[in-house]
Amino acid sequence: MSHLSSRYSLPLINPTRLHYHFNFLPCSTSLIFSNKKLIPTMSFSSSSSSPSTTNPKEEKNPETTDPQKLSQVLKYHNQTKHSFTKYARGPRGLDWANQPNPFRRFVASPLLPLVYLPTDNQNQNQNPSSSSSSSSDCNDVRLYSSLFKSLPSPAPVSISSISQLFYDSLALSAWKTAGFSTWSLRVNPSSGNLHPTESYVIAPAIDSVCDSSFVAHYAPKEHALELRAKIPSGFDFLHKFFPRNSFLIGFSSIFWREAWKYGERAFRYCNHDVGHAIAAVSMAAAGLGWDVKILDGLGHEDLEKLMGLDVFPKFEVPSKPVKGKIPGIEFEHPDCVLVVFPSGVGGFDVNYEKLSSSIEKFSALDWTGKPNSLSKEHVCWDIIYKTAEAVEKPLTISNEFKIDPFCASGICSESCYKDYSVREVVRKRRSAVDMDKVTTMERETFYQIMLHCLPSGSGSGEKQKRQLAMPFRALSWDAEVHAVLFVHRVKGLPQGLYFLVRNEDHFEALENATRPDFEWEKPEGCPDDLPLYILARGDCQQVSKALSCHQDIAGDGCFSLGMVAHFDSALRNKNAWMYPRLFWETGVLGQVLYLEAHAIGISATGIGCFFDDPVHELLGLRGSNFQSLYHFTVGGPVLDNRIMSLPAYPGPKIDA
Repeated sequence: MSHLSSRYSLPLINPTRLHYHFNFLPCSTSLIFSNKKLIPTMSFSSSSSSPSTTNPKEEKNPETTDPQKLSQVLKYHNQTKHSFTKYARGPRGLDWANQPNPFRRFVASPLLPLVYLPTDNQNQNQNPSSSSSSSSDCNDVRLYSSLFKSLPSPAPVSISSISQLFYDSLALSAWKTAGFSTWSLRVNPSSGNLHPTESYVIAPAIDSVCDSSFVAHYAPKEHALELRAKIPSGFDFLHKFFPRNSFLIGFSSIFWREAWKYGERAFRYCNHDVGHAIAAVSMAAAGLGWDVKILDGLGHEDLEKLMGLDVFPKFEVPSKPVKGKIPGIEFEHPDCVLVVFPSGVGGFDVNYEKLSSSIEKFSALDWTGKPNSLSKEHVCWDIIYKTAEAVEKPLTISNEFKIDPFCASGICSESCYKDYSVREVVRKRRSAVDMDKVTTMERETFYQIMLHCLPSGSGSGEKQKRQLAMPFRALSWDAEVHAVLFVHRVKGLPQGLYFLVRNEDHFEALENATRPDFEWEKPEGCPDDLPLYILARGDCQQVSKALSCHQDIAGDGCFSLGMVAHFDSALRNKNAWMYPRLFWETGVLGQVLYLEAHAIGISATGIGCFFDDPVHELLGLRGSNFQSLYHFTVGGPVLDNRIMSLPAYPGPKIDA
């Protein structure tokens, strides 16, 4: 098992295998497809011939671009690239004595228990303290595949429905044990199973939870809410700005949790995880008939106040990497806030200026709880925190809040799904550690997965661009992320390199930017509304492995892919704060791939370790207009029979 993969949920039992010893390759490494007639040999240099730097002659838009912040983002992005002869800076070995606690708790905050729910389709509730009436609000079984066609009637906001939302999105999914090691898994995946993402709920009064509107932190180990603050009854915050039965979910990141293992590249992985969490909440909410949208007009300070993070001391970023006792490094960086609202309410306006003004009052709330300590000692990779400051988004009152009509995804092979319920898919999702090199996929199944990866769905009569389908509709910008696919074992499809265009406005730019000998032809049997193209034919297993930090898992499945973002244009036209949002979009797409794989009976794994510029060189990309941000693999998993599964709740009384 490679320690380089960013998203394996299985911790390595032998700590000595985690030391960072790399076999450096010669300065030029040839990667070729086995069919040499169709793809020429390409040489990848250690410094790469396609440095991702901006063109200094390009005219900057002073209204949207802060040059200093953009410069910091580009510095971070380029400095944290992996190449064949040099990995981004990280720890030389792992300090197991200071592995961060994966569970944040607020000491002295009242704990509000939620309802434990059955994992499978059982009409029963496993929490003896809950009444049958409280669980009857939302016990209808929803098939996973049905959520891509339409949303059910909305459930009322109750202890049962709020419990279900968290249980099917951010809760523990199991405990694993092998030898003397025991560790937890969660419904939402995370880089290295380190879970930097914390979540909050800002909700109206809910019977059996809280008698007034409140702000609470979600504690996944206990499946409970930690009450941080009550919102006075005279402060009609939610009803004033949002439809009835709406509430907010906030996400923050503790960078230290990822940096402990991955060093400077951790900021990327934290934002992948935010995207996975957005999609996880969106899918769980959809099962309850609720829609979700990012409140992206709010600024960094608004998010801090909403989640009660502004009451803690601000972390002072050092001028260089330092090591020692740095408790302030365990702070939470606010990422985004989602509004969850009943589907079918139609559009509603959000006045961000008035909303921000109302949020100012949150600083005066009576906040309770002190965050627990996660590690005794720390290492501060200063570039992470400088970049986090550079991408802090200001309040943008000109942002239009828009709820687009639900758009169903295309269907070409619905029979490939196993009639799993939403809960069965999301809670049984696992990250594969190895692929079996044997499992194959039908061509129609592959096309069906690709249709669910499209942002605009099917039947809208427009090109792929706007994020209208599940779960991409939670995002507030047009699609910026595409997928280059390495097809290995799909029956009826030639092995080779393919491209899924997720924003068809970019098609011409992509075709012009990539290698002139690429085919750009739709493969046989491809649905008319699926913008999938074959670029080159040939066995690309070794190429995909080499590009993904020499990890076999990238070539041993049915297919793998790299997510390529419309990078430079997004940053210049929308400012530096789009940088983390590009990673969020890749995380949402990655979550769909995870769920799709499990819904058809196989598995998947996100790959955060890949050689950035060699990927670009394979495609012929120059400059920074398109950048690879995340890799993924889908296939038949190899199961480790040494590992035993235990129920998520009640779990062992350890923090792991």
